[in-house]
Amino acid sequence: MRVALLILALVTSLHGVDLTLPSLAEGAPRPGKRATVIAPEYAGTKVRHLIALPDDWTPDWKARGKHWPVIAEYTGNYYPGSGSTGEVEGAGLGYGVARGQAIWVVLPYVAKDHLKNEITWWGDIDATVGYAKTNIPRICAEFGGDPKKVVLCGFSRGAIGVSFLGLHDDEVAKLWCGLWAHDHFDGVTAWVAPWGAPLARYREETAVRLRRLQGRPVLISQGNPGEVTRKFVEPIVPQNVDYLTIDMGALFGNFPNDFVKHPHNDRWPLRDCAPTTTARAWFERVTATDKTAK
Repeated sequence: MRVALLILALVTSLHGVDLTLPSLAEGAPRPGKRATVIAPEYAGTKVRHLIALPDDWTPDWKARGKHWPVIAEYTGNYYPGSGSTGEVEGAGLGYGVARGQAIWVVLPYVAKDHLKNEITWWGDIDATVGYAKTNIPRICAEFGGDPKKVVLCGFSRGAIGVSFLGLHDDEVAKLWCGLWAHDHFDGVTAWVAPWGAPLARYREETAVRLRRLQGRPVLISQGNPGEVTRKFVEPIVPQNVDYLTIDMGALFGNFPNDFVKHPHNDRWPLRDCAPTTTARAWFERVTATDKTAK
């Protein structure tokens, strides 16, 4: 017992106390909870997004003159080996920087039948992009999100999606003041899908998307050194891109463990550590100013 406590104390001293996700509750969004929401356009279906409101949110936010930054997120594919469910309820990346100080939204991939969320790849691309176009402004208007301070983030499939979906066209690109991709990036690797191959064409299409950034900041974090990603991105976006490499072994030890199943995960920002501090500082810097390229 004493040895176990000493080990726990050492881990705590190195990493702090791991953050836990707010519990998932039924009903309307409220502070300290995660809530799933079905948009009016999808009433009667299982298409849904998730919202967690800031700790200091109150219904009279307008009277109080309050607004909050927003971090919107796309999840990874369904991949049991890494613990990724592909569902909005399984997300964790964005909350690691929101931490009750920003509105956290997990966006869906709308399935081709428009009746449910897609857990592998994009579903209906136009419907998925359209969902963000409709619901991000709506969420800001309803809950006090600052439309000039909305960051889009994603893990794995979602890391590709921040560009593939988030920069799909000029209209959706204008929603974001910055992008954060963890573990993968649009255009770097060919994928066995019509949109992801051959690589030369895929990269040409990605370059068109990335030019829609128009100077807005990007954070690319990876569990492995990202030299291939850097070599692809830098000629297209030479400025305002930050790169963060995370040593998952140093952070979590052996895999699987009680916190994460696999080095490829979206839970690392829930651990107090240097990479989390870097990601949070980036988010705070990006959302601290109204000088965004629109």
